[in-house]
Amino acid sequence: MILDSATNDNSIQAGEPYPLGAHWDGAGVNFALFSAHATAVDLCLFDAVDASSENSCIRIPHHTNQVWHVYVPGIGPGQLYGYRVHGPYAPGAGHRFNPNKLLIDPYARTVAGRLQWDPVLYGFEWDARETEDRIGSGNSARVLPKSVVTDSSFEWDGDASPRTCWTDTVVYECHVKGMTQLHPDVPEAHRGTFLGLASEPMIDHFVDLGVTAVELLPVHLSVDEEHLVRKGLTNYWGYNSLAFFAPDPRFSSSGWAGAVSEFKTMVKRLHGAGLEVILDVVYNHTAEGNHRGPTLSFKGIDNAAYYRLEERNAAYYENQSGCGNCLDLRHPRVLQLVMDSLRYWVEEMHVDGFRFDLASVLARDRMGFDRHASFFAAVAQDPVLAGVKLIAEPWDVGHGGYQLGSFPPGWAEWNDQYRKGIRGFWRGDEVHMSDLSCRLAGSSDWFGQPGRGPTASVNYVVSHDGRTMRDLVSYEQKHNQANGEENRDGNNHELSTNWGVEGETDDPEINQLRRRMERNFLATLAFSLGVPMIAGGDELGRTQAGNNNAYCQDNEVSWLDWSVGSKSGQLRQFLKELLAIRRASGLFGRAAFLTGKPFLDGARKDVTWLKEEGCELAVEDWHDPGRKSLGMLLFAPSDRELDRESKVLLLLMNAHHDKRVFAMPQMEEDGVWQCRVNTFETSGLSEERVESQATVNGRSLVLLEYDFTR
Repeated sequence: MILDSATNDNSIQAGEPYPLGAHWDGAGVNFALFSAHATAVDLCLFDAVDASSENSCIRIPHHTNQVWHVYVPGIGPGQLYGYRVHGPYAPGAGHRFNPNKLLIDPYARTVAGRLQWDPVLYGFEWDARETEDRIGSGNSARVLPKSVVTDSSFEWDGDASPRTCWTDTVVYECHVKGMTQLHPDVPEAHRGTFLGLASEPMIDHFVDLGVTAVELLPVHLSVDEEHLVRKGLTNYWGYNSLAFFAPDPRFSSSGWAGAVSEFKTMVKRLHGAGLEVILDVVYNHTAEGNHRGPTLSFKGIDNAAYYRLEERNAAYYENQSGCGNCLDLRHPRVLQLVMDSLRYWVEEMHVDGFRFDLASVLARDRMGFDRHASFFAAVAQDPVLAGVKLIAEPWDVGHGGYQLGSFPPGWAEWNDQYRKGIRGFWRGDEVHMSDLSCRLAGSSDWFGQPGRGPTASVNYVVSHDGRTMRDLVSYEQKHNQANGEENRDGNNHELSTNWGVEGETDDPEINQLRRRMERNFLATLAFSLGVPMIAGGDELGRTQAGNNNAYCQDNEVSWLDWSVGSKSGQLRQFLKELLAIRRASGLFGRAAFLTGKPFLDGARKDVTWLKEEGCELAVEDWHDPGRKSLGMLLFAPSDRELDRESKVLLLLMNAHHDKRVFAMPQMEEDGVWQCRVNTFETSGLSEERVESQATVNGRSLVLLEYDFTR
């Protein structure tokens, strides 16, 4: 039944064009939907998630500035709804309207049900996919999730963001489900959920470790691709978003009805422990895919407005994301969607920052990446986003998409040059000391523009995308057969080594070396300028059995096995000590780059690069590909003036297979060198006093602190 709000039902009112989405005022709900090219819009109301048709349908004749709006009294939170949008079906002109297809509200705060793959989801006839010249006639309501009117009220009880300074930030990247699904001390009903991640055992783990921010892989509602479902797999990572305001019900212990409140409870508990919450967000593309993809939301609402279409033929999509389509943030309403979503997660959900997947897409104009894009300008002037952390994955898969170092002041960026340089050095590759020193010192060669500093560099050795740290030192080949792509997927150039045997082994010497290399990676990460990011589970020796593209493995391949982790307590304790040393020293959390010049009026430089003889590297040493050892002498605490608590640290790194002896640098003040870290030791720690020289064993790292005589 279609109700015409202008003539057939006097209780239904015109409503307001703003805000977009569905908003309950206590007496009824205002619905507002943007569509520039629609000829008519129907609001469909449902009484069940799996209903095959709506119980009422309201034709919306009112539209203001391309926003269709209506007010429906007598309904409220929990009401299921969707839209049917009328207009031309003309793919060549960019239009894919099809009122037979129910559509999810882009502004839905909650979405009920999971997508069920069926030919009826496609906007064209299944047997005409090649030409797309026949509009699909089937009704998709039965298999499409439903948007839900949501009550956003919640008792925050004075919750406030910890607002940790960038200079003090340590990021811990993890997956909501993977972290807790196998944790024996997390209540069974909460494993794999928001509440599980914020349970007492998990908070204790984060706090004890010394991290300051938990970065979550995508939690926006996502869709499992059809080709994965056919193989019995899922998009575990969740980089296939469909609703940018709705938390995914798969992370809720009470299903879609509790997803919003459980997410807020998680944030509140983590904040109470002093931990920030950063969301990995995917605004570069949606789950609707390319011209052969389904019609689920944006494609049927206004395809030509929401997506970047090819100029030569608007039936096809630009695909700098590699996922079939790209959202077009050049359009003001699409930019508004992204900005409204960001503000919602900050204001209503209290998150503390965002990591933007394939962020270069968001700043593309017709000619490519634009450093002055509207997206950057909108974010920079927004008062709600002024205090949150912004992290870019500074590349996409399109031409000119690699943009490391190109983001504006105020942004941090994933630094894959750090990953490459540190992996290569410890593997024993030919790495110039000039490159290694830049990575250790905050990568000023990439982030040296005005207004930026070391904290623009998010340093990491591994992330969710690729090998775990344990696998990085245990596998040289990919082992992705379980992904169903005949091992063709995943990165072929991980700069990994197995040190003699592929995979797990009982060889004690190989295992000893592997554990040492893990300690080397963690220590280098902790003692580099910039913002360190730890991949969840690496402190417990997490393995994916050589799978370096486990995006579709929602099983033991991806879940953190805490029983194995309990046997690796030594590595966890080692990382805890590393982060404590980093925090106490004040030398690595700097807002400004090192200069290599004398500090204040003294003779000592803020950083001195040393070779084994105890003297500075000469010009020829910087570019010697055979050099595999380096000393970094650091002085001056974190941008503060010299005082009696000043620290002097000496980091010695040796990637040679045999030991190297470093002469200690001359110090003007009386004191002794005290060893703090020695990765050659099983514990990774040391209390040895060093006199005139320090021995650094093969493939090892040593950190010494100068203990001034008081």
